[in-house]
Amino acid sequence: MPILFPYWAHIETLFTALGAQTIEGNGSRVRFILNNVVGTFHRPHPAKEAKPYQVSDARRFLEQAGIKP
Repeated sequence: MPILFPYWAHIETLFTALGAQTIEGNGSRVRFILNNVVGTFHRPHPAKEAKPYQVSDARRFLEQAGIKP
């Protein structure tokens, strides 16, 4: 069975629900500020699923912001 990864939009929704501020950048770049921690990401394209490294980066961002996933 293949490993499935979440849609990037779901990760963005989680950040927003936790109170993160979203700052749109150029192209696919987006920044989030949560508890004074800044996370910079690139939205996946053309696929909508988050890549494994993006899931790891999102988890690390949450941990640095004091959120335990």
